[in-house]
Amino acid sequence: MMARNTSTPEQQSVRVLKVGERVRHILSELLARGEVHDEVLTAHSVSVTEVRMTPDLRNANAYVKPLLGEDEDVVLKALRTNTAFFQREVAKRLGLKFAPRLQFKPDESFDEAERIERLLNDPKVARDLGED
Repeated sequence: MMARNTSTPEQQSVRVLKVGERVRHILSELLARGEVHDEVLTAHSVSVTEVRMTPDLRNANAYVKPLLGEDEDVVLKALRTNTAFFQREVAKRLGLKFAPRLQFKPDESFDEAERIERLLNDPKVARDLGED
């Protein structure tokens, strides 16, 4: 019989979250220190707001937001162009046997929060939410 993984689902998900947070930290550091040799990325301040790992730790979605949301498309394109560099660095610094496949995605949670805020402040919505 093969040895089974004895960790609980909770321990697994905590590990997934921890690895995601470490990946986020590594990406943030690489960007902050300008270690990527890319004019677009050195010219912009980019926040890595969250990294979501798949449970097997083989894939990572990195959610990013350029400062003030400027030139988002250009920044995303530059990040995607440099994916191989980021994957190499992440693998090296995490000491994992394999590098998680990175995908850079725009963080739309800010836009979403703003949209909800606008909706809630809409007089028609406020009236509907108001107490009678």
